[in-house]
Amino acid sequence: MLNTCRVCGWLLWLVVGIIGITASIARAAEEVLVYTALEDDQVPRYLESFKQQYPNITVKIVRDSTGVVTAKLLAEKANPQADIVWGLAATSLLILDHEGMLAPYAPKRVEKVAAQFKDNRNPPSWVGIDAWMTAFCVNTVEMKAKNLPMPNSYADLIKPVYKGHLVMPNPASSGTGYLTVSAILQLMGEQKGWDYLDKLHTNMALYVHSGSKPCKQAGAGEFPIGISFEYRGLQEKKRGAPVETVLPKEGSGWDLEANGLMKKAQIKPAAKTFLDWTLSEPVMKEYAKSYAVVAIPTGDPIPEGLPQEPLKQMIKNDLSWAAMNRDRILQEWAKRYDAKSEPKK
Repeated sequence: MLNTCRVCGWLLWLVVGIIGITASIARAAEEVLVYTALEDDQVPRYLESFKQQYPNITVKIVRDSTGVVTAKLLAEKANPQADIVWGLAATSLLILDHEGMLAPYAPKRVEKVAAQFKDNRNPPSWVGIDAWMTAFCVNTVEMKAKNLPMPNSYADLIKPVYKGHLVMPNPASSGTGYLTVSAILQLMGEQKGWDYLDKLHTNMALYVHSGSKPCKQAGAGEFPIGISFEYRGLQEKKRGAPVETVLPKEGSGWDLEANGLMKKAQIKPAAKTFLDWTLSEPVMKEYAKSYAVVAIPTGDPIPEGLPQEPLKQMIKNDLSWAAMNRDRILQEWAKRYDAKSEPKK
């Protein structure tokens, strides 16, 4: 009888242990790690509808600028930590795809996404959610105080009158910085593009490690003109800064904020649920409050201050070229201009 009780007790503890392990696995399956380069003031607003629909799934966010997130993902290639990439530049996702790091997946409603905003394979390895584009954030008070004319084009920015008055993102750190440099090289051709960037460098006060920072600095009056992107310019104005957002008349460089499923030994069902949600109508309407171009049109009005025909503002952009030539372009850029970059923290 004593031995039988001991066996029963051992079996009870075994069952309890198995239940505990199973519960731990279930909890882990309901938690997803998301890497993103979305703006820090956008993420909480976007996630509201996910929390309402899926209260049992915990979303852990790792957020940084595009270059930092891309480098982190590549460094973790042998042992990927992220389950999902959400709102990273499509040019970065093309690099990850080239490295075999993405698992093909067709989220719900992907058929509604325009062909130019997603991977052309079926199922796709990446899907865009919106487009962001180069813009100049101009502090009108500082411009008046320094008697500077309003710039309307890339050509204006290399005029001697702007020397020392410009700040822009370092393209190695920032997706906004890279899409701007890539746009100039594509618009002008590489030789003329580098000649232009040499002249722009002469006028540049500082290169910073964030796409939104130049606009914030312009808003704070640290520099009269910050080369940044349209969303941040409009937000600075909304918060009361004397900032006008100018889209260059030659056309804006642009990239897609896009999503992908990381290739891992165990892909969580919750990760696919999250990617389904990223194309759902509630969050697409939130994207549309920030950007004029979203992957699935919502019928909502274009945000005030942006062109009513935004596709006409966007240059003819070869995303594959920009992705495959990224390392070469960044090496050349660093050799020429990195001396004016702010120190990395």
